[in-house]
Amino acid sequence: MSWEAVFVDDDSADGTADAVWATADPRVRCLRRIGRRGLSTACVEGALASSAPLILVMDADLQHDERIIPAMVAAIAGADVVVGSRYAAGGGTGDWAAGRVRISGLATALGRRLTRAAVADPMSGFFLIRREAFLRSVRGLSGQGFKILLDLLASAPAPLRVVEVPYVFRVRQHGESKLDAMVAWEFGLLLLDKTVGRVLPVRFVLFVLVGALGLLLHLGVLRAALGALSFEAAQIVATGVAIGVNFVGNNVLTYRDKRLRGWRFVRGLASFYVICGLGAVANVGVANYAVAHDRSWWVAGLAGAALGSVWNYAVSSVYTWRRR
Repeated sequence: MSWEAVFVDDDSADGTADAVWATADPRVRCLRRIGRRGLSTACVEGALASSAPLILVMDADLQHDERIIPAMVAAIAGADVVVGSRYAAGGGTGDWAAGRVRISGLATALGRRLTRAAVADPMSGFFLIRREAFLRSVRGLSGQGFKILLDLLASAPAPLRVVEVPYVFRVRQHGESKLDAMVAWEFGLLLLDKTVGRVLPVRFVLFVLVGALGLLLHLGVLRAALGALSFEAAQIVATGVAIGVNFVGNNVLTYRDKRLRGWRFVRGLASFYVICGLGAVANVGVANYAVAHDRSWWVAGLAGAALGSVWNYAVSSVYTWRRR
């Protein structure tokens, strides 16, 4: 059987790319990505870089049991996807702590609700998929987080035929686990994208949520500052604090994959203040126009806030968090 192995390296400093490039086997290749990060998008680019009829996705940390690959290849004769499953009969999670088992179980239960295929382990990162099935789904992928299989199953235009081959998850040999609060956040983004993403962009939903928290902070700072400042001065202080906190929140959460650091953070913050300042002018203008045309005060307020939110999101996406 002919094969090729594509290692996707997000410009790491651990020598992975050099080790792959040093191999004498032309079937082993390295796709090094500069300025892009993320396991799901790495899997997509690695798959698209290959012309193989069958695409096997697995981690390079030796936790996935490569010995079941022949069984996976044999099983795909009657399926679109073969999943290396920790939760099928005969599989297991190895030496995971009880807390991680519970978290994985909850995430798996949530993931099953998104898929239109009967699969015990939709969160697996170890699977074999037919190229044509991958290409049917790829344009609908969210690219969020680490759960590319779940994304594929939820994005397929028609339910995929799934077979599971059990295996026991092994102990990591090198590196550190990716399981942290931000991984949970990205999993939540994937769920959000697959539930409301067809109606509203997930980034916009997050942008509005961060803005709502900023509004609460604005009111808190305004109330605290009124004891020492005039209303106008307190309003200016509260607005400045809220915009700064909104920028940080969006930089960490909404635009995590484009996060600004160093001087780019400073320049981004300055541009965000300018953009939100113009958005505030638009907000007030629309609200005043609505009031002048006999609209209720709350309708006018919502109209102004909606326009301001759309302006801030659209313009900051282009100028503040644009890719270079």
